Amino acid sequence: MLLSELNDIKEKLIKEIEKSSNLKELNDVRINAFGKSGVITTVSKNMREVEPTERPKFGAMINEVRKTIEERLGKKTEEFEKEELNKRLKEEQIDITEPSKGLEIGAFHPITNVIDRLTDICVDMGFSVVEGPEIESDYYNFEAMNIPKNHPSRDMQDTFFITDEILLRSQTSAVQAREMEKRKPPFKIVCPGKTYRNDSDATHSPIFHQLEGLVVDENISMADLKSMLTILMKRLYGEETMIRFRPSFFPFTEPSIEVDVSCPNCHGKGCNICKGSGMLELLGAGVVNPKVLEISGIDSKKYRGFAFGFGLDRTAMILDSISNIKSLYKNDIRFLEQMR
Repeated sequence: MLLSELNDIKEKLIKEIEKSSNLKELNDVRINAFGKSGVITTVSKNMREVEPTERPKFGAMINEVRKTIEERLGKKTEEFEKEELNKRLKEEQIDITEPSKGLEIGAFHPITNVIDRLTDICVDMGFSVVEGPEIESDYYNFEAMNIPKNHPSRDMQDTFFITDEILLRSQTSAVQAREMEKRKPPFKIVCPGKTYRNDSDATHSPIFHQLEGLVVDENISMADLKSMLTILMKRLYGEETMIRFRPSFFPFTEPSIEVDVSCPNCHGKGCNICKGSGMLELLGAGVVNPKVLEISGIDSKKYRGFAFGFGLDRTAMILDSISNIKSLYKNDIRFLEQMR
């Protein structure tokens, strides 16, 4: 009787499979056949009621029915999945030849643009790009740059100290100090990165960016520095740019200079960006103080060097006519859209 019942179950399940119209109905048939209370599962449990001599035949029949139903279920599932995929492809198809609607075009941040432009120019001139930690020691940030404790020039920078000896670097010169300890002259490096000072107004931010350069070699002079900066400024702002060098003071360079360029907005005629002067103060530079070389283990009698440093935020403001430095950090999409 069980063999006859098993055959009826097979025929009934095949009909239910063929009658199914979607994956949900097909899954119901699968559960009805092979679930905990499924018909094939139940019949398999009744194996003990079969005469011992009939059990091999009954077991083979159960396996044959199970295999047939699984194959039918698999084939029907594949059909439904194919139909579903074709339906989705038809409903969700995209005409890639149509013009896009409302496409937002991104742009690099002004500071990123300035870093890329300056580093590209410097690399073309033979410089290597190096980086260093933003959490720095007092030694590398100040003392290795000839700014010992209680030196008056420390008052020029309102530094964020974490402890008496650990701080957020106030200048990327700290990277130069680290590199001078590791490298043997001659070398040319530039160090772009974030710096931190407790200063905040329309032209200053507690977080800002610098790019500092250092060249150490034999027979370096102020003439080499002026020549290199002239080329750099003209490549950055244009060949018509006028450049002015003024004496200044920095503890880590002697002699020191500050560099002005003609305003790229008015070309030296005077406007609100340059406050009518026609010139913009852009960077500080100078011949490296022999004490700085000696502190880093470089023979100052054999080697000399020159260094220069940009405020990248100010450079970005000049190039893109940005009036308030805070615009660079607000992440206002309306402002960033103008940088395309």
